Amino acid sequence: MNILIDTNVILDVMLDRPPFAESAGKLLSMAEQGEISALICATTVTTIHYLATKALGKERAKKHVKNLTALFDIAPVNRTVIGDALESGFSDFEDAVVYQSACHAGAESIVTRDPKGFKKSDLPVYTPEEILKILEAIG
Repeated sequence: MNILIDTNVILDVMLDRPPFAESAGKLLSMAEQGEISALICATTVTTIHYLATKALGKERAKKHVKNLTALFDIAPVNRTVIGDALESGFSDFEDAVVYQSACHAGAESIVTRDPKGFKKSDLPVYTPEEILKILEAIG
């Protein structure tokens, strides 16, 4: 299963945000172990770099981004993704870009802590807890 992991799930792990960090951490660990195929949107990388630079400094932010790019494939954002996001009918443009990026990169589902933001998604959308249960069941 090829899943796109939303920015908020990555941040839950990086910022150790209880109670979300535990399930998000398990999901990232599965990606690290090669048990699942996972990708992140290119905008996730820029968001993480920006936030990490503010909180941790430039060098540590760079290290976090290198770790992310080693762990995940990156779903690109290009003219087509932006155009499709603008026409998608999503109420939140950032979610629309993530969704279109996932679609164009061949993701089979999206994992987010904000499923309401993806109401118009044609892809299945799961919380980390939900996808972990599904992965365990098909195990």
